[in-house]
Amino acid sequence: MKLDKVLSISGKPGLYELKAQTRGGFLAESLLDGKKFPVSMRNNVSILSEIAIYTYTEEIPLREVFQKIFDKEEGNPSIDHKSSKDKLINYFREILPEYDEDRVYPSDIKKVIQWYNLLVSKGITDFSDPKAEEEKPEKPTEDNNAN
Repeated sequence: MKLDKVLSISGKPGLYELKAQTRGGFLAESLLDGKKFPVSMRNNVSILSEIAIYTYTEEIPLREVFQKIFDKEEGNPSIDHKSSKDKLINYFREILPEYDEDRVYPSDIKKVIQWYNLLVSKGITDFSDPKAEEEKPEKPTEDNNAN
C-alpha cells in the first residue's frame, strides 16, 4: 500500500486506509484495530502523501522523512514516540537536520515518529513517490531502436 491510500483523521487516533468512495465521503479502515467506518466530508482528513515538513529552505514530503527514518533504522521501528521531548527533538535532528524548529513542533515530531512506527509494524514501507513512478518514460524496446 502506498501513502496516497493512508489517511490521518483529525480527532481520531492512528492512521486509516482509504477503502472506498461513498456518496457523502468515503469508507476508512483503522490500521490500529481494523475497524471500518464511514467518514464524511465534514471531517478534517489529511492524506499522508500530501503532508510535508518545513525546513529552512523548502518543504520536504513526509514520505522522504519516512524514508530517511527507514534508512537510518534499516527498516526497523524508530524510537518510541513517548520518549522525552529532548530525545525526540535530537532524534529528528539526526533524520532531518535542516528542519525548521520554529514551525515544526515537538508534537509534530511525536506524530511523525508514531506514524512511521505504525506503518512499519503493518508492513507499509513503500515510501516512494507515486507521481514520479507515473512520469517515468517507458523503456525503449529493441523494435524502437532498430532504425
